[in-house]
Amino acid sequence: MPSKQRVFSSPMIKKATIDQIFETARIEEVVGDFVALKQRGVNRIGLCPFHNEKTPSFTVSPVKGIYKCFGCGQGGNSINFVMEHEKYSYPEALRYVAKKYSIDIEEDELTDEEVQQQSERESQLLVLNYAKEYYVKNLLETEEGKAIGLSYFKERGVSDEMIEKFELGYSLDTWDGFTKSALEKGYKLEYLQKAGLTTEEKAIDRFKGRMIFPIHNYSGKVLGFGGRILKNEAKAAKYINSPETEIYEKRKVLYGIYFSKKAIILEDNCYIVEGYTDVISLHQIGVENVVSSSGTALTVDQIRLVKRITKNITILFDGDAAGIKASFKGIDLILQEDMNVKIVLFPDGQDPDSYARSVDPDEFKQFITENARDFISFKTGLLMDEADNDPVKKTALVREIVQTIAVIPDAISRSVYIQECSKLLGISEQLLINELNKLRKRNASKQRNADAGYDEVAPLDYIKGHPSEVGGARQEPIAGNAEPQERDVIRYLLSYGLEKIVFPEEKSDGDLKEAQEGEEIEIEVAKFIVEEIANDDLNFDHPLYNTVFTEYKKLVKKNKTPSQEFFLQYEDRKVASLAVDLIFSPHELSENWEERHKIVVSSEAQSLKNAVERTVYSFKMAKVKQMLLEKREALKELEDGKTRDDLLQEHYNLEEAKKLISKYLGRVLSPN
Repeated sequence: MPSKQRVFSSPMIKKATIDQIFETARIEEVVGDFVALKQRGVNRIGLCPFHNEKTPSFTVSPVKGIYKCFGCGQGGNSINFVMEHEKYSYPEALRYVAKKYSIDIEEDELTDEEVQQQSERESQLLVLNYAKEYYVKNLLETEEGKAIGLSYFKERGVSDEMIEKFELGYSLDTWDGFTKSALEKGYKLEYLQKAGLTTEEKAIDRFKGRMIFPIHNYSGKVLGFGGRILKNEAKAAKYINSPETEIYEKRKVLYGIYFSKKAIILEDNCYIVEGYTDVISLHQIGVENVVSSSGTALTVDQIRLVKRITKNITILFDGDAAGIKASFKGIDLILQEDMNVKIVLFPDGQDPDSYARSVDPDEFKQFITENARDFISFKTGLLMDEADNDPVKKTALVREIVQTIAVIPDAISRSVYIQECSKLLGISEQLLINELNKLRKRNASKQRNADAGYDEVAPLDYIKGHPSEVGGARQEPIAGNAEPQERDVIRYLLSYGLEKIVFPEEKSDGDLKEAQEGEEIEIEVAKFIVEEIANDDLNFDHPLYNTVFTEYKKLVKKNKTPSQEFFLQYEDRKVASLAVDLIFSPHELSENWEERHKIVVSSEAQSLKNAVERTVYSFKMAKVKQMLLEKREALKELEDGKTRDDLLQEHYNLEEAKKLISKYLGRVLSPN
């Protein structure tokens, strides 16, 4: 298997089982459990479950085993659908579909190293779960816990229901009370320390004398704890968290996500607050679509965790200007992930927790609705107040605002924000656009190696006439742009790569014989396309098309041809999404259409040989035209005679190639 590609697989479920799940699952049955589908030709349609729509644009192809929404762009196979709809991980989705079809899950035998790793992880999870139960028991059943911990929660208005829901607890104010208890229960000190519950230096309780807030992952497992001290100790931090462990990576976890994910999906919006008590207080008044970053700046991993279930984030601030400014970098990361961000500022001296306790639930919700402001305009207004008509400060402000807009992937959103900021700042829209373009060009240059330079190539916005989620900013086609021809080549590879076409056998001098019986050569479409393009040493400008072609080239060289599933299950979701876009046709005739209507319609598959040849030669023509443009530009700038002669010869050769290709395509050359 190619080194840069890996089909999604669980380290536990055997590949044979995964293959059986894919072969057994029927896309219309899996999707039909969640979406009402109606027959339309050979496909089935329904209302998309991923966005609100009144007219069905969600199409399922039982023949191809994939779905595609031509409204929002979502698409994939049965497993992808379950992952997206139920927010499952890949192994969870596999198990769900396996259960539906009564497929027994067979698991690989683990190596000694894998067994050790799994044992380490399971052991840490076990001690963390014991710690949670120990702290809960302390809070509810010990005199110290009730006198200090429980009374603290009651004073803050936390209900018994919330204490139980969030599994709040208390750690006794002793040096090793928890550690001794765990050791007596048979847990090893090694795992208490690795889980961050017991310190490694003196083997004492990390959370001594603190209120305990268990931190759950997306599926509800306790990964660590937050602890709040109540005593005034100069050297003690008010809050401490579990240290980074194999289990707990703070940058990847959001407090409350397990309890809030359903409400976030339902509301299609995620409130982000600073502290644990903010989350609990909002849940108590019925506002459950809320999580906490645990008092630190948002990370990309945390943002992507939210992005799994919504593209809308509202950040609730307590009115501290310094804290707001410190969060700007994190908010830029949200925008960079193509998400929508709003800001709500609470009155001076109030935070989400205190405000939620001071008003009734309806008033709180109304306040959020009325005071949510778009981040770009919010940031512009805040910095404008600080600039106070100082030209130097205002110049810096303009650059900072444009830099924020520059990270937004969507071109339409950038345009709208530029227009809005032009009005707010009193600066020419064109000047802002010029600055934006400079910044984006600089950013693209820095990221070219990391993200394949999506903003510097033709986008995939033209696929099926619908915007694509991949390909970067929308651009107008430029002279010599071969994106449509590149797209067509990749579409034929994906749709018909395994099909066979027949050519007359060639003579030794390369001329085609007249077709006679027994003198034909059968060749796979993929092999024909790859060899035609590779022999001429032609390349694909668009990185996603190039990725697909490179995979074909590698495997054809080994006398193998990748199936559609190879790309539909591709690790890079952009490539998998591209495969769905190019394979799926929303308009297909029903199986008995010709019989019922007495009209014969020639399909693409029926005239495959001619279609493939025309596609390949159209691609070659586009590439020749690109090279001609490059030679002409180079000739304009050259003064060296010898080099110029070489370029003229190359230009002549390309013109001859253009004539030959045009003749084959039956085109009439227009004068240039």
